[in-house]
Amino acid sequence: MTRTGLVLGAGGVLGAAWTIGALSALEQVRGVEPRETDVLVGTSAGSVLAALLGCGVGVDVLLDHQRGIVDASPDNPAPHISFDPDVDSGGPLPPLPRPGIGSARGVLSTVRRPWKVPPMGALPAVLPRGRGSLEPVGGLVDAVCPPGAWAGHPATWIVAMDVDRTRRVVFGRDGAPHASLREAVMASCAIPGWYAPVRIGRRDYVDGGVCSPTSLDLVASLGLDEVVVLSPMTSLDYDRPATVAGRMERRFRRIVTKRLVREVKKVAATGTRVTLLGPGAEDLAAIGTNLMDPRRREQVLETSLRTSAQALRASSAGLAAAG
Repeated sequence: MTRTGLVLGAGGVLGAAWTIGALSALEQVRGVEPRETDVLVGTSAGSVLAALLGCGVGVDVLLDHQRGIVDASPDNPAPHISFDPDVDSGGPLPPLPRPGIGSARGVLSTVRRPWKVPPMGALPAVLPRGRGSLEPVGGLVDAVCPPGAWAGHPATWIVAMDVDRTRRVVFGRDGAPHASLREAVMASCAIPGWYAPVRIGRRDYVDGGVCSPTSLDLVASLGLDEVVVLSPMTSLDYDRPATVAGRMERRFRRIVTKRLVREVKKVAATGTRVTLLGPGAEDLAAIGTNLMDPRRREQVLETSLRTSAQALRASSAGLAAAG
């Protein structure tokens, strides 16, 4: 029996739209049912989608929601999702943060053991605390999961970062701190300096993307036959933006991609086949420079539906030729 995993990476409003397009393409081209994979790993925007899939929401419902379609037909019942991706994420720019640094304990933890802190792990401790609210995201999870509960899928893993300890936490995995699905997803989405950290128990948590764009390395020890990685923050094919902001974004994207490539090699070394998909040049032109800009969302979605299908067909043809 083939054991598979699905890893959904960080990427904001536009990253979520791109990922939904890629999930739809994965179903259409590969015949993969995301809800039936053995493990679901989600980070930031990917945590929202992993949670919804883990609660039994199909890709068709996610796609309809992105397109503003509410299907209340008894033949195809869908949860009532009131979340508006164009409004409820707070817009393309963050509110002014609170004065001061994010966590004095986090700064101290970084100074004491800098070799154990991820490359961007010190940012949540140094940056001021955001004022943005993730309550709409919590409400989105509430629509598919009972209060205080976890996803029905037995291995839905949601990645966040403990601000004070500057370390990654994987909610839903054995040994992780107790959290409801709502709390874990909100924590995973709490972009430092943009949204307020999420308090779970006695600790504050922020966006898991600070640790890694996907946390693909988490599946290295699971003995999976294949893992599919959908990573909207990384790319292997680039456009040529004319603006300074565009060139800076692509440079940052290349840095993040290098980290993911290292994780791909680590997982592949265990014998697990890795299928990696990220935005290509055409997708990047649609995305622009701000992954939180909802004005580009529909264009990004429709572009991803086409480009992701093309990429997966090319990948499948390569595997067939190699076999």
